[in-house]
Amino acid sequence: MNIDYLIRDGSIIDGAERDSMPLKADIGVKGDRIVEIGKIPESGGERIIDAKGLCVSPGFIDAHAHSEFTLLADGRAEGKILQGITTEINGNCGLSAAPLYEAALAQREKEFEELDIRERWNTFPEYFALLNKRRFATNFITLAGHGNIRASVAGYSDKVLSETQIKEMILLLREAMNAGAKGLSTGLVYPPGIYSDPGEIIELAREAARNNGIYTTHMRSEGAMLLEAIDEAISIARESGIHLHISHLKTSGEKNWWKSEEVFRRIHYAQEHDIPVTCDRYPYIAAATDLDAILPSWTFEGGRNKEIERLQTERQRLAGDILTEHPEVSYWDTVMISSVTLEKNKWMEGRVLSNISSSIGKSPMELLFDLLVEEELQAGAIFFSMNEENLKAVLRQPYTIIGSDSSARSFDGITAKGAPHPRGFGSFPRVLGKYVREQRILMLNEAVYKMTGLPSKVFSIKQRGVIAKGYFADITIFDPEKVNDRAEFKKPFQRPEGVHYVFVNGVPVVSEGKVTGALPGRILR
Repeated sequence: MNIDYLIRDGSIIDGAERDSMPLKADIGVKGDRIVEIGKIPESGGERIIDAKGLCVSPGFIDAHAHSEFTLLADGRAEGKILQGITTEINGNCGLSAAPLYEAALAQREKEFEELDIRERWNTFPEYFALLNKRRFATNFITLAGHGNIRASVAGYSDKVLSETQIKEMILLLREAMNAGAKGLSTGLVYPPGIYSDPGEIIELAREAARNNGIYTTHMRSEGAMLLEAIDEAISIARESGIHLHISHLKTSGEKNWWKSEEVFRRIHYAQEHDIPVTCDRYPYIAAATDLDAILPSWTFEGGRNKEIERLQTERQRLAGDILTEHPEVSYWDTVMISSVTLEKNKWMEGRVLSNISSSIGKSPMELLFDLLVEEELQAGAIFFSMNEENLKAVLRQPYTIIGSDSSARSFDGITAKGAPHPRGFGSFPRVLGKYVREQRILMLNEAVYKMTGLPSKVFSIKQRGVIAKGYFADITIFDPEKVNDRAEFKKPFQRPEGVHYVFVNGVPVVSEGKVTGALPGRILR
């Protein structure tokens, strides 16, 4: 057989099922497809990869990514492909690349400026055309963000929407899904999702369900009101008849760590009553998001400029609400600055608020307010709020998929800034190294399934996520005895170990552990 690449003598874990056992065999790749599996004779024309002693698996699917804007800025996505990731699911937590009309577009301007993105667009077809023109390394899947849709129709107002506005939102969602979005995502702790009621989301979820879509949610609470948030998410799925996928399932804050078993019980009960529920999780006990996530919800009403104004004029009220939520002095030891835009503040990156505040003689609260105003809200933070035993328990659940909850970055250029969460550089190798090889929380075949076959089923990704004849040649080859993450919270821009080859659509994007520069990614609709 005439083939382009012969992957010789590897230990294949096909990703098709949770208990898929390794198979010693060769793989033949021609064009963008796997064309043969078995004992394949050499013909002399193919390029041969010796995979003896290595694991050959489907390319990893990052079920929770935020790369819609960083991929436009730099399509190399080195932090992802070096982990073995070949496909990303974007548009999570209510924020997607489109639709972007009026207030929704205005809210993104600072981010576009920071990434030097000069083009503007409103719809997914316009965005897809731009992304295809730029070219990129990983396959791209997206959800339609509820935040985009609501802000495009009603801005950032804290109000119940009219029937007419709900219909406008349904139309925008329908257009997004017709263009290729896989479903609806919500971010119910962020504006404007934080102002929505369950009825609004149910109407949109019904529209997504009619189009065979999925509903993913960053729930309304992951801490004090976690159980109520789980109930709300399950209720939305039940009323709309849609598959529920919970983003980065966690119990945040020490006083809430006990809730994990109750969370699992409620999910199991829903599944027993024919409500499909899955989740994703990154393998770290620290979260990351915008620094202003600390602020109470009323701060965000009216959009960016109103928020900055309140940070200047209503500090006493803000401080009171924050202290009610986080009364412990030690809280400020758990918040690390990950990114700022102003050069004079760069020294703060990688340091916690308590340390910074003592260095400059300000209270942590005053520092928080001043920094957000100076940075015009463009500051990111890492929050150390979770528990290792709960993380392990989440990873063990049969419905948990691995996701990085990060954007694609590279090791130089415009995305190589700040001290972002190490999950963007090490999530998948960390699972394979720490939680499979070292701690045996998962079996190797089970972990591969959570990275490949399971997300392909949940998100209806056709002919990917499994090593099979006729499927697309998205392939990751790694050393199960050496694969590991090296990224750290203070030094995140570090390459993982043990990932030798990565193919995207039959093209090597990583060869002998080094990026090739190829950009064969596709938009999967």
